[in-house]
Amino acid sequence: MDQHVSLSSAAVGGFDEALRQHGLAPLRRDVLSELQVNVGRLCNQACHHCHVDAGPNRTEIMSWATMENILAWARTAGVNHADLTGGAPELNPHFRQFVDALLTAGIAVTSRCNLTVLLEPDQEDLAAWYAQRCVRLVCSLPCYTRENVDRQRGKGVFAKSIRALQQLNRLGYGTREDRVLDLVYNPGGAFLPAAQDKLEADYRTRLREDFTIEFSNLLTITNLPINRFRHALQRDGELKAYERLLWDSFNPLTVPGLMCRHLISVDWLGRVFDCDFNQMLDLPLAGGAQRYLWDIDASALKDGVIAVGRHCLGCTAGTGSSCGGALA
Repeated sequence: MDQHVSLSSAAVGGFDEALRQHGLAPLRRDVLSELQVNVGRLCNQACHHCHVDAGPNRTEIMSWATMENILAWARTAGVNHADLTGGAPELNPHFRQFVDALLTAGIAVTSRCNLTVLLEPDQEDLAAWYAQRCVRLVCSLPCYTRENVDRQRGKGVFAKSIRALQQLNRLGYGTREDRVLDLVYNPGGAFLPAAQDKLEADYRTRLREDFTIEFSNLLTITNLPINRFRHALQRDGELKAYERLLWDSFNPLTVPGLMCRHLISVDWLGRVFDCDFNQMLDLPLAGGAQRYLWDIDASALKDGVIAVGRHCLGCTAGTGSSCGGALA
């Protein structure tokens, strides 16, 4: 499906330099339409590619008081969509209350579900709870084979993921228009995703024929060289080659659709970042001062300069990458 990269000794430029070469610098924000909220880093898995470094021992959990502040801000800011992530967001004890409050406020909700959480103790009703509310699910499934998934996400994860998908299908997810079930492909190494439409066709055939599973869309997401994935690249001697690949694959056509142009990312404490990746690198909004969501005037965000770093090359490589999949 993909091609590995080879080492190169040539220098790799930064993201700002790539933008300047195409007359696109500085990167600026468009109208805000979405909040991406990380409700905590606790997870029932510890995937090799996880840029959040999430896992079963993480203690960062968003409080209900912080959620209330976010809700109050979102109601007055004209935000129409909330994208909830983690860790496994469902493991936050206030998650369901938060989702219901967002929906009551007329804000559509996407939940980034790792699938296996549906099988965790005390979560047996989670799939049905999602279905009752028609929450859009974006679910991790980095391959359609057991070997590749278990290598990336842990032994036994593939079988559990298949069981969870079959459960969701029985509830109409992936087959009904109002119960969207999108799957996410992450490469299993130092390479870019193949074409999203081709991979989606492959996934659809294999999952349908092997497991009678249906889904809505496949989203391809490039692994950015930060945190756990960066450490793996360094360990295997592939970091320089991967950064070279991202630089050489810069595609200016992806820039208008970058997720940082229409959303802001909120961490478990309520602090604001330009995207989820900047959040994990503790890279604050342009200007350098750390800010909380409730201290920001939403109307003042438009046309603001977006804080960027070399890792941003991952979002503009090839056909591009965002939380919504390919961009070009």
